[in-house]
Amino acid sequence: MASTVSDRPGYGQLLRTPGAWTFLLPGFAARQPFAMLTIGIVLLVQHTTGSYGSAGAVAAVSGVSMALFAPQTGKLADRFGQRAVLLPGVLVHGASVGALTALALADAPIWALCVAAVPTGASIPQIGPMVRARWAAVLGAAPGREASPLMSTAAAFESVTDEFTFVIGPVIATALCTGVHPAAGLIAEAALTLVGGLFFAAQRATQPSVRDAGPTGSPRHASALSVPGVRVLAVAFLGIGAVFGGMQVSLTAFAEEIGRPGSNGVLYGIFAAGNMLAGIACGAIAWKSGPRRRLIAGYAALTLTASGLWAVHSVPLLAALGLLVGLCIAPALISGYTLVEALVPASARTEAFTWLTGAVALGQAAAVTVAGQLADAHGASTGFLVPLVGTVLALVTLLVLRSRLVPSSSGRAVARGIGHRGPVTVD
Repeated sequence: MASTVSDRPGYGQLLRTPGAWTFLLPGFAARQPFAMLTIGIVLLVQHTTGSYGSAGAVAAVSGVSMALFAPQTGKLADRFGQRAVLLPGVLVHGASVGALTALALADAPIWALCVAAVPTGASIPQIGPMVRARWAAVLGAAPGREASPLMSTAAAFESVTDEFTFVIGPVIATALCTGVHPAAGLIAEAALTLVGGLFFAAQRATQPSVRDAGPTGSPRHASALSVPGVRVLAVAFLGIGAVFGGMQVSLTAFAEEIGRPGSNGVLYGIFAAGNMLAGIACGAIAWKSGPRRRLIAGYAALTLTASGLWAVHSVPLLAALGLLVGLCIAPALISGYTLVEALVPASARTEAFTWLTGAVALGQAAAVTVAGQLADAHGASTGFLVPLVGTVLALVTLLVLRSRLVPSSSGRAVARGIGHRGPVTVD
């Protein structure tokens, strides 16, 4: 539903939401390590083993572990509260990163590093989904009331914040690893996680309330994945992960193939800039169409732009097409996160956000592996087929199962005994 001129959502109105800054600032600091971990592992393990293959394997184990365990962390946060999960989580993560660092510096075998990478990835604090859940809480998403038009703006703001994190995080980690010590990136990651996570956990006023039991006293601990729409979105977000992973590997391979390895950073920076610009624009627009329609349209545009990547063989053209691909990611990503507010009750919302975040990470890990093998065997251009295939499959899934992306006719999105009632506009 379109907003009127008087209640047009925007960043200014969003940031004036009471209590927002109390979790935004610590949340921004606490999520920086998320983008530092992978590159920190790669640089340290490559330094100690001399093998990028070994470094990539350890980093991949950490990424897959995060993708598998993140939803469970979200579910625990919904059940017991974010603070109760964050406090032990950051301590475990700090200890795990310390153990992985010590093993790498001691020239431990790769299998030992992979074992240590499991708890390292599993314990990554899910700050992004927790911040999104806090936005939903402070914006007053309540039964019997239409979703706030600021929810889409909040989703856009978080998308831009995430992208900015993935721009500066790797730069900080790389500078520390190359300019201070190969282990400095991981040490800084652990320290920031501990300090930022504890500071974020201390903000109790904006923490979503724990809804532990229904009216009859029955437990409300069902998984957000029991909501059909969440399963559809998780599959769709695998496609977004395929774009991120495929672009990272294929752009690197392309730059090396043409003898201009330095252009890789520029090309990926243009791609990331497109994502950020589109995210900013999405949050400033008063949309007249619902998030479901925007999600499908965004994926159609993303598929169309990704379809030409494999055929481009010049840097300027690839930069231009990469910018267009980046511009198409944010609308799809933001619309998917906005749909969660309509489909999932507040008692399972943090978990739902972590399923989507984990799906992106899982799709990215798979895309990195497949695109790397294709690029090695058949050249860089074939690696660009991975984003195309991923987005095509995701778009087909959305079109076939789009009816699951709306609440039931009674206005109730049910998750096995968990209900949310209200006339939420999704289309």
